[in-house]
Amino acid sequence: MPTPVATSVAIIGAGRGGTALMEIFANDPLVQIVGVAESNPEALGLNLAKQLKIPITHDYQQLLTMEQVDLIIDVSGDAEVWKFLQDFHRMGVTIIGGASAKFMWELIEARIRATAEIEKTLNKYQSLYRLYVKETGAAVTDERTRIACEIHDGFVQILAGVNFKLDLCQQLIRKNPRASLATIKESKAQLKLAIQEARQVIFNLRPLHYEKMDLIPGLTNYFASYQTQTHIVTKFTVTGDEQTLFPRTKVFLFRIIQEALSNVEKHAKADRVSIKLDMDVDLLRVTITDNGVGFDMETVLRDPEKWDHFGIKGILERARLVGGEGRVESKPGKGTKLIVEVPLGNKEEIGNGED
Repeated sequence: MPTPVATSVAIIGAGRGGTALMEIFANDPLVQIVGVAESNPEALGLNLAKQLKIPITHDYQQLLTMEQVDLIIDVSGDAEVWKFLQDFHRMGVTIIGGASAKFMWELIEARIRATAEIEKTLNKYQSLYRLYVKETGAAVTDERTRIACEIHDGFVQILAGVNFKLDLCQQLIRKNPRASLATIKESKAQLKLAIQEARQVIFNLRPLHYEKMDLIPGLTNYFASYQTQTHIVTKFTVTGDEQTLFPRTKVFLFRIIQEALSNVEKHAKADRVSIKLDMDVDLLRVTITDNGVGFDMETVLRDPEKWDHFGIKGILERARLVGGEGRVESKPGKGTKLIVEVPLGNKEEIGNGED
């Protein structure tokens, strides 16, 4: 099969139109730009022509005398130039100008802009994906550490105590049956506590009702458990329908709230916290407010270690992973407010699609 011969093209005008033509033709193996004519030394496309090593002339009529030219495109916008070209005739040379040339370069320019926008969007998604992978790996490590601590400090310690008491019971059962019976009762009470601890660990691992991915019942149960364990009065209000959310967004949202309430317990010294969840067609917003000691935002913002210590960094990164953003408002002695917003108009951003 014969190799196609490249079309030799000369361009009159190195403004927006000429620049657009050079950008698109430079990467086309079927087109060879043999010359560019431009009388304005400040024209936008002259530097590009030099980079592409395209011959440049100030007199457009020199392009008409070139031997190897198949197509001349006038995008100068000069009425006199176009009038002259309309009267020019040469065998084997096609001339495009006026409205046709303008339509051509505007179409090409639109394609260039669209390609740039696609690349910009792709880079954004790639950045979010890299953040997702990084955050997911860190989250898994943190979650494993937290669960290990919960099991070791709670569940395992209780079972070790029960084992000790049963050994003691074995020694007392003949010597002192009454003391042995009391020890058995204590062991039974500790086993009951161990069962509660185990259930809490399991609940923390599977916070939602996974068969239906119900967010609101999962949060309601979590807040009841949180209030019982921490003795922090927890108020929960919700508006909207959770059916507008993808399952993955529900999981991320639950983890954000869980992390925020963990911070309240560790740092805020609060006795009340409120969680407000608003869901409409276009926006998901969660607002968490406590009446704790608060902190100086400017000081924390200047110190990355404090920013990370208060758990704020992880929360804001989780918000970014669902295409949203978060902000924190706090003052010493005035409590802390965390607001996370996720746009839903485009069915949520990267990381929220169903698996």
